[in-house]
Amino acid sequence: MSLNYDLIALDVDGTLLTDDHVLTKAIRESVHEAANRGAQIVLCTGRGPSGALPVLKELGLSGTVITHNGAATINADDHSVVHQFDMVPEHLLRFIQYCRENGIHFDLNTAFEMMVESMTPEVEAMYGHFQAKPSIHDFRLGLPSGLVKFTVFGTKDQMDVVQTEWSGWPKQLHSIRSGDFFIDVHHSEANKGKALQQLAAIKGIDRNRILAIGNYHNDITMLQFAGMGIAMGNSPEEVKLAANAVALSNSEDGVARALYEHAWS
Repeated sequence: MSLNYDLIALDVDGTLLTDDHVLTKAIRESVHEAANRGAQIVLCTGRGPSGALPVLKELGLSGTVITHNGAATINADDHSVVHQFDMVPEHLLRFIQYCRENGIHFDLNTAFEMMVESMTPEVEAMYGHFQAKPSIHDFRLGLPSGLVKFTVFGTKDQMDVVQTEWSGWPKQLHSIRSGDFFIDVHHSEANKGKALQQLAAIKGIDRNRILAIGNYHNDITMLQFAGMGIAMGNSPEEVKLAANAVALSNSEDGVARALYEHAWS
């Protein structure tokens, strides 16, 4: 049997993990088999390193992780930053003011640190699911440098409203729906596809030798860049249309079935 792809990029939430944030035995075994056959496995996630690296460890792997939806690429072995897209702090002031006026929870992220202005039990539980431990800061004293992601969290209805209202804002920064309950804001050039393209160039891997699997709107750019882009069965229709193939859902070990079908022959 021969390996069909040299690099396999995998989204985490809604793709590798079930909706209960579980990494199943079938998924772990299939990813291990791909790695043992010689594929480089790259997690490509909206999570920061603190949430992504434990998943990589649970898989028993090391290497590179693309985090913050492509805004920061990290070497897992020494926690060095391969590349990051910094935002201009002043460009975030309008977003922060909007959240304060409308009671929307938000966090600010550097490559390795997550910061919030306040915490509620609901918000704390949410962060726990993603293995994130934010620190509390008073942003009225000024915003830190090196910011790569701004995230808002709320009900689906709240996020629908926010998405609609922000869609007409100036484009110095780019906002993307990363889940039903989340919207992320980044540098205008930061996305998973761009980060995957940069990493492929560093590693000397042709895009046709890349397989990518994801499930949400923030995965579309990497599905389109990869030679084989696979959308999960639990993906919105727009994501499925951007892919070359559609797998089973994340509750049906869709990643495992997709790897066995496409990654080697």
